This record gives sequence, C-alpha cells and structure tokens, in this order.
Amino acid sequence: MLDLTNIREELRAHYDLSPSMELAEEMSDIHARMDRVMPMIDWAIHAPYVRAINQLKKQRNAVVLAHNYMTPQIYHGISDVVGDSLHLAIKATEVEADVIVQCGVHFMAETSKILNPAKTVLMPDMEAGCSLAESITADGIAEMRAMYPGAPVVSYVNTTAEVKAASDICCTSANAAQIVAAMEGDTVIMTPDKWLAQNVAKQVPQKRIVWWDGACIVHEQFTAQDLRDFRDWNPGLKIIAHPECPPDVVAEADYAGSTANIQDWVTREHPKQVMLVTECSMAANISDANPGVEFLGPCNMCPYMQKITLEKVLWSLHSMTGAVEVDPAVAERARLAVQRMIDLSRRLAA
Repeated sequence: MLDLTNIREELRAHYDLSPSMELAEEMSDIHARMDRVMPMIDWAIHAPYVRAINQLKKQRNAVVLAHNYMTPQIYHGISDVVGDSLHLAIKATEVEADVIVQCGVHFMAETSKILNPAKTVLMPDMEAGCSLAESITADGIAEMRAMYPGAPVVSYVNTTAEVKAASDICCTSANAAQIVAAMEGDTVIMTPDKWLAQNVAKQVPQKRIVWWDGACIVHEQFTAQDLRDFRDWNPGLKIIAHPECPPDVVAEADYAGSTANIQDWVTREHPKQVMLVTECSMAANISDANPGVEFLGPCNMCPYMQKITLEKVLWSLHSMTGAVEVDPAVAERARLAVQRMIDLSRRLAA
C-alpha cells in the first residue's frame, strides 16, 4: 500500500503543488477540454500536478496510456493516448518512449509490459486491480478445457497475464463477436465475463458459447428496470449500454458497444439526451466534445479505476517506482494470445 503521507511530503519538497488560479489560467487550453465538467476553481487544484507530470514525461521519455474510465484531469490533462482496451493494446505496440505509465487497472499495465518487455511500464497504484480479472485463474481455464475438449479459449483482455497465457486468443468488448465468429469448431469457451459471453452469443448464433461465471462489479449492478424507469422519467432519452451489462439491460438499450464505440455513437448520432450505462467517468470525458448532448445518470464508479490519481502518477514518474514485471515464460505465451487478437482485428477491419 502506498504511504501517501510520506509521498506528499516528498513531492511537495520537489514541486510547487499549491492550488493556483494564475497557473490555471495559463493552462486554460487544457482546461477547455473539460470545461463543462470541471469548474476553474477545481482546475486550479489539478493544474500544478498536470504541469509537473507533463514536464517529467519529457525528462523520463515517458508516455501516458489512459483508459476511457480515467478522471477528466488524467484523461484530458496528461494522457498521450486514450481509448478502450483494444486501442490501448494496439497503441502499446507502437510506443517508442522508454517508459509507459499505465492509467487504468493492473491487467492493462501487464498487457503493455507483455507487448513491450524491454520497456519500463509503471503502474501508479498496484492495488488498482479488477474484480473481473481476479475472478479466474489458469486453473479455471484448465477446468473449462477439460469440460469442453478441443474448444478454443477466448479470454477477455480483462484478465491476468497468467490467464492470457493459458488462452488461445484474447478479445475486447469491441471485437469479441468478430473474434468468436472467426474461431474454428462449433463450441467456443469465453472467459471470464459471463454477461459479455451471453451478449456475444446473441450476435454469433452459429457458435455454441460456454462461459466462466465472472462479472464486472460496475456493470452487473445495472438492471433493465433502471433503464425503463429512466425512460419513463425522460421521454426521448437514448440509452447506451456496455456489453459487460446483463443481456436484459443490453436488450433494453438503444445501442450497446465498447467504450470507443460508445464515444463514436454519441458523436455520430448526437442525441439530445443520453444515458451511458457504464462507468461514470466515461460521460465526463466525452461531454465537452459533444456540447449539445445532455448526459444523464445513472452511472457506477469503478473503485479500482478511481485509485489512479494525478498525485500517484506524479509519484510514479518522480520515483520511478511501481514497475510492472511479468515472468518471461508467461509473457511469451500471453503475448501470442494478445498478438493474435490484434492481428485478427486488423485483418477483419481491412
């Protein structure tokens, strides 16, 4: 666990991190990207950290890869690449910098390390895990293979390196249906998200999909009745669900897709009112790019994603601590599964 008291003392000994309206005004170009969701008085608190991090990035030859669920000050303030898991995985293979700072959860940092074994990958908080990733182990994969001999194993990228290494190929919510449809044989094993698997099964009826009993603590909380109630209260509301939600929730929505697809849909359709059935930061991060769209609740916060803060990012770059390591033998096998996903996704998109 990070000792935040000592970390704060050390950081303040090296950087001026006092809230500053003057600095906030100087960095108003960055603030403009999140003006709709962040008052200038709040930006004055974050601006000193953003300045210090961006300066350190140059000194360390570092880049920040940030998931769509990061807070606006991270997403808009310090990130070099933002996107969903598929986009970040692809971009991780193209990084030229010496250091990658992963603003997301631990399995994402592992994926970057798997794809960049010679680079330093920093995780600002090692306790930023994932309930879904922790729901399955390599032994679980072995159990599924024993139950369905010969069936290929498609594992969500929201898994540990060990699980990826035990799988045939990875997928994300953006490409899961295409990956599964491309597998040989009638039966496909999907792990660890049962809701994603069941939603994919509706899209790929030609396959028999069997799944591990895992779920995301954020997305499984939503119910179809929640969506119906919000429609009653807000006639004309458009609802977009993430495919990690239960199938009846997805069926109630107007559209379902990955975080990248959600962003594209809102930009393309530009609804007057929209509700994103996913993690709360998603709406905040795309609201300024869609000024004519009113974003309504509900949403659920991911406690793991919220562990990543500007303070912890600054500390990781300052101290160069929190380096993610993956056993080379495990990494080699996991890399095959991730690279197969990337290669197949590129072929299917061509």
